[in-house]
Amino acid sequence: MQIHEHQAKSIFQEYGILVPEGKVVRNKEEAFTVAQSIGGKVMVKAQIHSGGRGKAGGVKLADNPTNAAIFTSEMIGERLLTNQTGYSGLPVNKVLIEKVTDIQSELYLAITMDNEFGSPVIIASTAGGMEIETIAESAPEKIFKVLSDPFLGVLPYKLRKLTRHLKMDPNLSKEFISIIQRVYQIFVEKDCSLIEINPLGVNNNSGFIALDAKMTSEDDALFRQKEMRNLFDNTQMDPLELEAINADLSYVKLYGGDVGCMVNGAGLAMATMDITVKAGTKPANFLDVGGGADETRIKKAFEIIMDDSDVKIILVNLFGGILRCDVAANGIIEAIRNRKNHPPIVGVFRGTNSEEAKNILKDSKLKLKFAEDLVDAARKIKEIL
Repeated sequence: MQIHEHQAKSIFQEYGILVPEGKVVRNKEEAFTVAQSIGGKVMVKAQIHSGGRGKAGGVKLADNPTNAAIFTSEMIGERLLTNQTGYSGLPVNKVLIEKVTDIQSELYLAITMDNEFGSPVIIASTAGGMEIETIAESAPEKIFKVLSDPFLGVLPYKLRKLTRHLKMDPNLSKEFISIIQRVYQIFVEKDCSLIEINPLGVNNNSGFIALDAKMTSEDDALFRQKEMRNLFDNTQMDPLELEAINADLSYVKLYGGDVGCMVNGAGLAMATMDITVKAGTKPANFLDVGGGADETRIKKAFEIIMDDSDVKIILVNLFGGILRCDVAANGIIEAIRNRKNHPPIVGVFRGTNSEEAKNILKDSKLKLKFAEDLVDAARKIKEIL
């Protein structure tokens, strides 16, 4: 679960990490007042759950309160399209008005999980302000990593070694180590999967200030993170993905595809998505209904697929184990029952009660073609499209 920049910075402040003076506003009048109160020259930053805002016009420098109000009115109510959002972008409902900070240099600092070693990893670079992917491609020698210990945490001697790699002024090293330790504490206590500060500025008082903040908490740990759950902004999610979350479905909207996929099992879902490409098209979603789905859950999953205007054909690939195919068939019929029309369906049913499922669906008179396997399904998708 991702939170907004201003929310992450509030958490930083609780842990003693310095951030620029600023306030969130929702209209141009508030923007003018806040900009005037903090010195006039400010940054106007759209608050959406995405990086790449600056390149998309979501971060602007205002020389005076009037310009801050103008930029705010241009952002609020619009959808910001970045290289990390879908083609429809994300809605800007609020902006952060922040005092401009004079800095001497910039660093990149992040903590995320290293799945190979099963522990958090600290990533730092002197190329602050750049995207980490760009740094990795153009100057990989500028990226330094420090693995922590799941039980002991991040050991001080490793951090001292990191400051030497960064060729940091010894007068700054102690505070930089303190910043990393505080960020690491947040990472652990808030069950994060990512904390990124880019850039981390070195200001004129020889201290550090977090000029930006990105923070993501692990979904599976939210049951013990009530405060983090309360920060969730559901306007930043695709409405269909939000529906799926509320229905306890594993669903991800994929942009640029036209084949809606409904599958039970993540591995089978990946193979099903591959077969749509084999058929010369692209998947419109990833959807795993799970092994123990009942009729109600199947009905909801199928409704979500049909509500996606990008979907031109639906591919159902079910292997009956714990999930009985006849139960799934009844769920599909219930989803379509009150619809005047629905996309054509290609269905692969194998396993428990698969023949019963086929008979149920044949009697329903749906626009459905049965396939024996995924190769046959690819052929039938081509025939329809």
